[in-house]
Amino acid sequence: MTIVRLGYVAMSMELKNASPSKTMTFAQFQKIDDREAAIRKLERIALANLENTHRLLKHNASRDIHFYRFTSHLIPLANHEELTDWNYMKPLKEKLSELGEFVAKHQMRVDFHPDHFVVLNSNKTDVLKNSLKTLKMHYLILKGMKIDPMHRCVLHVGGNYQETEQSLERFVDNWMEVPRSIQKMIMLENDDTSFTMEDTLYLCEKLGIPFVFDYHHHLAHHQNENWLENWDRVLATWHNSLLPIKMHISSPKSEEQFRHHSDYVDVKMFFSFLKEIKGTIPEIHCMIEAKKKDEALFTLMKQIKRRDDIENIDGSSFYLK
Repeated sequence: MTIVRLGYVAMSMELKNASPSKTMTFAQFQKIDDREAAIRKLERIALANLENTHRLLKHNASRDIHFYRFTSHLIPLANHEELTDWNYMKPLKEKLSELGEFVAKHQMRVDFHPDHFVVLNSNKTDVLKNSLKTLKMHYLILKGMKIDPMHRCVLHVGGNYQETEQSLERFVDNWMEVPRSIQKMIMLENDDTSFTMEDTLYLCEKLGIPFVFDYHHHLAHHQNENWLENWDRVLATWHNSLLPIKMHISSPKSEEQFRHHSDYVDVKMFFSFLKEIKGTIPEIHCMIEAKKKDEALFTLMKQIKRRDDIENIDGSSFYLK
């Protein structure tokens, strides 16, 4: 039987006043006359974000949730060009270590999905440089938690620039500029407008990167193509990973707004995928990308527990019979 584990992204709809993404704009930073005082305020915000992240992890543990995506906004202005002298990791060291210990104790899988401005196939040197700085920040956060960074950051391929083949080859060329430690952190995901399952698999196979299949994106981009014929290729990209294969699951907001994510996950749509992959792998981790975050996970699990083709394990996991 295949084990399915569900996860959610960043925020809880249950916990109040627990945002892990509090921020300060650079304009606000500049309004503080004392630069050192402004930096100390940034550090307090970052520590508050980490404290709320700890609250979220405790919430997850109490609800048997073993899979969670950190926000990429834990440290405001971490990579701003005017703050290159700020060693943002130093004041966060103790709290990051505490978070890592909690993750290890509860055997949670945690990862990141950096924002769309991380573009590794960019034709602009400054964009690539800033993308690498942002990825380094994610790497340092994971190392600060003493979490193995390998396969912990999901990225989209990047910009299509109206030339798919050249854009894919530019990714390959730019990949040579990515430090090996950062390369090992990356997973790639198909998107809903530019790079198909086949496009993304081309890069994953060529460069040895695990492929994160987004079922909703695939349906939005190629509704009539058979994804199952490429499933063995997807599995093969994970052969060198210590982590179970992961995917993204979401549902369309409506037929008219098919690409937009719904508040919840359509259980029938989800199981139309699961019934096809049942038995092909021992375990799969499914990251829910829904507007209602953990509430979407709880709602989905309630619906799943009523089915006769599963055997429940806990609050976020089940066997496919």
